[in-house]
Amino acid sequence: MLYSFRRCPYAMRGRMGLWIAGITVTLREVKLANKPPELIEASPKATVPVLVLDSGEVIDESIAVARWALLQNDPEGWLAGDDADLIAEADGAFKHHLDRYKYPNRYEDEPGFGEVDHQAEGLKILQKWDARLSEHGQMCGPERTLADIALFPFIRQFANHNRDWFDAQDLPNLHPWLEAHLASDLFRNVMPKFTPWKSGDEPVWFGETD
Repeated sequence: MLYSFRRCPYAMRGRMGLWIAGITVTLREVKLANKPPELIEASPKATVPVLVLDSGEVIDESIAVARWALLQNDPEGWLAGDDADLIAEADGAFKHHLDRYKYPNRYEDEPGFGEVDHQAEGLKILQKWDARLSEHGQMCGPERTLADIALFPFIRQFANHNRDWFDAQDLPNLHPWLEAHLASDLFRNVMPKFTPWKSGDEPVWFGETD
């Protein structure tokens, strides 16, 4: 059973891992402003995604959900591109700047607020990743792997905050990389809209490909 939220980049990462592994789960779409008590009971931190296995084990980190799924079945060899340092940079420094670029009002009480240009700092990281893409076209080689899927939702979020500005940046490898992932069947398949779940609802299945 998977608790998810369609637009959350972490949840996207988990869903893409499950989808490519061919694992079907019951989906509980969460409305973040009204989190169901079942989610909080499963994972007290109440963030998505949360995967509850049949054994009762709970996996409540997005990259752990993807890694678990790929350990069951990895048809495209994504684990060969499980670059822990790159993913940590995305989840650490890049996410730090992304949050403060997109939601500055949330950080007004933070020491040094207004002293850092988070748009520019995020761009510096993107420029480094753009140079990496120039070697093979994907983050860890010629084919998409877990590293690409781990970074893609956050780069998408950064780009969409000011798309005109983003499109004007000199990122000759990152722009086509992003557009290809946005246009992929994989992304389309993990982004349908679902009604937020409430107790007693009929099961909704995620992962079916027929």
